[in-house]
Amino acid sequence: MTMHTNVTSETGSTVPVACTLTTAGLAAQASRWERLAAQAMAERTETRYGLRLSFRREPAVEEELRMLAAVENECCAWADWTVETRAGQIVLDVRSTGQGIATLHGMFTSLHPAQPARRD
Repeated sequence: MTMHTNVTSETGSTVPVACTLTTAGLAAQASRWERLAAQAMAERTETRYGLRLSFRREPAVEEELRMLAAVENECCAWADWTVETRAGQIVLDVRSTGQGIATLHGMFTSLHPAQPARRD
C-alpha cells in the first residue's frame, strides 16, 4: 500500500490517498485496465477535480468498466469513481479533492486510446 497524503472527504474527515490492493491485486487490476484501454478507450482527460476516461460503446465494455470502477471505489476510497453513458460513449469520471486530484492526474498515463475499429 502506498501512502501519499490525506484528502478531506465531504463529511469533513480525512482519508488517506492510498491503494489498499495487494501487489498481486494491483497487477491484476492494471492488466484489466490495459486490456480495456487497448480495446475501446477513446480519450483520457484531466479535469479540475480529477480525471475522465471515455470509451467507445462496444460489447462488454460498459460491464468491464463498471466492474473496474467498483474495485477502485473499494481500494481507492479517497476518490469517487462513477460510470455513465454520454453522447454515445461510456465515461468514467473520477473526482477527489486536494492531493487526491494531483494523484488522479498522475494515474492511467500509460493508457492510450484504442485504434478505431476497421470497417472493411
